[in-house]
Parts: sequence; structure tokens; C-alpha cells
Amino acid sequence: MVFSDLFFLFVFLPSFFVCYMLAAWGDKMLGRGKADGSNAAKNLVLVAFSLVFYAWGEPVYVFLMLASVLLNYVFGLLIVRGGRRSKALLAFGVACNIAILCTFKYLGFLAATLCGVGVELPVPSIALPIGISFYTFQAISYLVDVYRGESKAQRKFVDLLLYISMFPQLIAGPIVRYGTVAGEIRKRHVSVDDFAEGSYRFLIGLGKKVILANQMSEIADQFLVDGLGSLSTAGAWIGILAFTFQIYFDFSGYSDMAIGLARCLGFHFKENFNHPYCCDSITDFWRRWHISLGSFFRDYVYIPMGGNRRHQALNILVVWFLTGMWHGASWNFIIWGLYFGLIVMTEKYTLLRVKDRIPSFFLHLYSLAAVVVGWGIFYFEDFGSMLVFFNAFTGNVPVLADFVSQSALADNFWLWVAAIVFSMPVRGFVSRSVGRLLAGHAAVKDGVFLVSRLAVSVALLVLSVALLVGATNNAFIYTRF
Repeated sequence: MVFSDLFFLFVFLPSFFVCYMLAAWGDKMLGRGKADGSNAAKNLVLVAFSLVFYAWGEPVYVFLMLASVLLNYVFGLLIVRGGRRSKALLAFGVACNIAILCTFKYLGFLAATLCGVGVELPVPSIALPIGISFYTFQAISYLVDVYRGESKAQRKFVDLLLYISMFPQLIAGPIVRYGTVAGEIRKRHVSVDDFAEGSYRFLIGLGKKVILANQMSEIADQFLVDGLGSLSTAGAWIGILAFTFQIYFDFSGYSDMAIGLARCLGFHFKENFNHPYCCDSITDFWRRWHISLGSFFRDYVYIPMGGNRRHQALNILVVWFLTGMWHGASWNFIIWGLYFGLIVMTEKYTLLRVKDRIPSFFLHLYSLAAVVVGWGIFYFEDFGSMLVFFNAFTGNVPVLADFVSQSALADNFWLWVAAIVFSMPVRGFVSRSVGRLLAGHAAVKDGVFLVSRLAVSVALLVLSVALLVGATNNAFIYTRF
């Protein structure tokens, strides 16, 4: 089940909120007279619906997730009580998590790679459990934070299960640290403003996914899948630019929906995107893109390895190798990770030292060109297809432009305009402009914001639902990682 699904929007989500509100009323009755109240019934409902949400597509692998939560629940308690053995217990707990992830995600890839160099091995065919990379990294962060004393070990299994399995972020992130939500698992309050802001944020994400990402995916597929054999240079550029917008609106849209749903429940997730295509370097791009993954590798890999203090170049390459591996069991992802790792490392010793002296236009142009090339590596798991694409991309084909590529631009002109505009911080700009314009008229300003948000919300919902009826390409890209 995915967020941009009519069943989720009109059956699962209303059913959940009805049960959740009833549970909230039950908690209020049970907690009457108590200073801190209770979230027990709400947490149970959230866990139950999260398990149904996950099991909807993969009923078998819900038991794998439950086993993972139980494993980390036990190790969390052992680490707290372990004394001098705590470090060894942490290492063993992290190793168990990585072993589970590697078994389901990388075992087949490793066996196929060894077979490719002459080692005769059976290649297992194991289906990838959806969201395993996300919930495994959350589990690892929980154990490390408990060991460091930054978070207390959770003594209620159901509350740790809630943290790992919470359906807003379960299958495609963001990667939420336990410390971010630990207090809200125990005690949270949802105001009218929280629910309104969360609903608006959810609909913004839904619009990004359905109105922009899904439409861009059709253009990308037209050139990079269906038309790859006769690809012109213009077609290669249009196809990969369409994918550039598709993956941004797809993933940032999911993050918006996750953050919005969590806000409606009283949880405050951190931001996962900050307009990455406005970057002025690749280093800046990765500070803005998938922020939760970048901060995970920074805090749990890069800094423990020495960070900027020692072996900085090696640390950067290791982090980016792992970043590539995290995205998928395929060589193109490893190459993609190392490609950005080499650029980031080079920028530290060159561009970042002289950036203030370079016009911002050229910095943006360089950064976007490097990002687009990176998405070309990311898109093609098959090296033969990748070679065909880059030959066309660099002009090494007989046809530079054709009618199909011209039509893809002309027929989708307003889609391209919308994609460019909404990849920039336009909402913040409009909000600040209206705020300045109506400064001193608080009531009028509040009314304008309320009406405009309501109008935008209704328009996004109606248009998204209309596009979802009969939609054939609606999966989120990052659910496969």
C-alpha cells in the first residue's frame, strides 16, 4: 500500500483516523485525573494499522520486521545493563541488523558477482522486503544512541514497535531518530493547528507525487525505456531531465506526506529535503537531499571513523560507497555513490575554498550538470543501456534532435514550467511576500492564509484523485531501496 493510492486515501486513512480518535477518547477517560495522561490506546491503534499497512503488500515480511524489532528491543536492554560488555553487545546487535539487511538485499548480488568472476555459486532469488533499508537504519541508530546515553532504552516492546513500524515513515523514510520521537511516543497532544498544518503538508506531497512526479515518469519512460534504442541527443537530455524532476517530486513528495501525517498524530519529524536543485555545489546538494540519510552516515559512520580530523578523504569515500550500496544491490549504485564521493572530496580541496569568488550562476550550472549526470548513472542498472544513454547524451549518435523530443517539450510545456517553479522555494517566497504586504493587518493576513491554503488543498486533492483514477504508474521510487 502506498500513500498515493485511492484505497489508502478513502478507506485506510479514514478508518484509521476514526479508530485513532476513539482511542484518543479512551485514553482521555483512562487518564482523567492523572498528570501526564496516557497514549496507550492510541499507540496500540497506530501499531495495529501500521502492521496492516505493511502486511498489505508483503504479509510474510511483517514477521521479519517483528523479529527485527524484538532483536533490537532485547539488545537495547542488554546494552543498558551490560556494563563493560556494552560495547561488544552494541557491535553484535549492529552486526545482526546488518546481517539481516545483507541477507535479503545483497546476498543475490554478491553471489552473482562472484559467479561473474568464475566462482561457481548458486544465486539465490530473494524478494526484497519493502522498507528494510529504512527500518534497519532506524534500529541501528536506536542501539547506538542507547549505547551513547543519548536515548533511554525502551522498556515497552509495543512502544519500540511503534517507533520502527509507524506507517507514515515505514516504507520510504525519512529515517527518524528515536530521540526525535521518544517523548512523543509517551506523551503527545495534537492541536487544531497541528492537524491543519499536517493535512496541508500531506496534500502538498500528494500533489508533488501525482501531479508532477507521475507525469514526469511518463516522459522519462518514453525516452529512457521505450525509446532507448533510437535515442537522440535531445531525447536523452529530455528523458534524464524528466527523471531528475520525477525522482525529486516523488521522494520529497513522500517525505512531505510522511511529515504531514506524523504531524496530524502529534509527531514532529525533521525535514528531509531543502530544495536541493537550488544548490551551488555538490556538497550543498547533499546537505539538501535526503537529509536524514546524510545525517545518519555523518553521525554513525563518518565522525566515528575520524571525520575531518584524520583520513578525511578515505572517510568520505567509505561513506559514499555505503551510500551507493544503501540505494541498491547493483554496480551502478556503487559507481553513482563513488562518483559523488569523488566530487565531494575534490570540492573540499578546491571549489569550497574559492566559491565566494565565483558567480553564483556558474556554480548552479555546474552543480545541476553534475547532478543530472549522476542521475544518468543512477537510472540504468544495465551497463549496456547506460552506455547507449551516455552516447546519446554526449552527442555520439547520428540524430541530435527529432520530432518526438520537440513534442515532449511543446506538449508538456506547462508541466515543465510547474516542475521548475515548484522545485524552488516558491511557497516560502509567497508566504513572506504576503506577510510583508499585510504587515500590521494580522486578522486579514490570517484570513488570506486560511482561504488560500484551503483553496490549494481542495484543488490538489481533486486534481490528484482525478489523475489517480486509472493510473498505471504510481509506485514510489524509494520504496524499492
